[in-house]
Amino acid sequence: MTMGDHAPNAPVASLVYPVLIRPILVQIERENVASSQTLRAALSRVEAAYPRLHADLSVNMNESVLRLQGSVNETDSSDYRVTRTEDAFQELNRKSANLKRILSRIPDEITDRKTFLETIKQIASAIKKLLDAVTEVSQFIPGMQGKQALEHRKRDFVKHSKKFSNTLKEYFKEGQANAVFVSATFLIHQTNLIMLTVKDKCE
Repeated sequence: MTMGDHAPNAPVASLVYPVLIRPILVQIERENVASSQTLRAALSRVEAAYPRLHADLSVNMNESVLRLQGSVNETDSSDYRVTRTEDAFQELNRKSANLKRILSRIPDEITDRKTFLETIKQIASAIKKLLDAVTEVSQFIPGMQGKQALEHRKRDFVKHSKKFSNTLKEYFKEGQANAVFVSATFLIHQTNLIMLTVKDKCE
């Protein structure tokens, strides 16, 4: 897969707030609610005035998003956790968080071939376990429309998992690390979409 398969900043616009900015706002809110609300309002105004802000950032946002994902705790990422107490839902929470944690290690481990190959094996296992967890949860979703919505998310996730695998093959040929960061960021985004769909249909 080449970089043309993914627009480099496509996942960033949807991930910058929940993964990069939201944890910062949550921390501020714990100390000063008023300051947090003021900052949120200011960010909204900036977004409205400069809609291309995220796309124009010169830093490698894909790498930054991956690194920060590993430091997002369960409280900060509650938007992507299901509150239902049944084992199937709690297992889905664990498998989702685990996959994102492993993906977050990529920027630190990609230059160490032996370590990175081991991480790739862990990612493949985490992907399979997440898909198994999604299958278990689908039994709890009421109505055919809800089940179809989750199945659609699952298919998208599988598609991006395959693209991630192809990106890794290209990386070992061409050495373009940013392509791996982009594809991994898409996987985080797809994982979040699965969680949002389950929450929407089951809570």
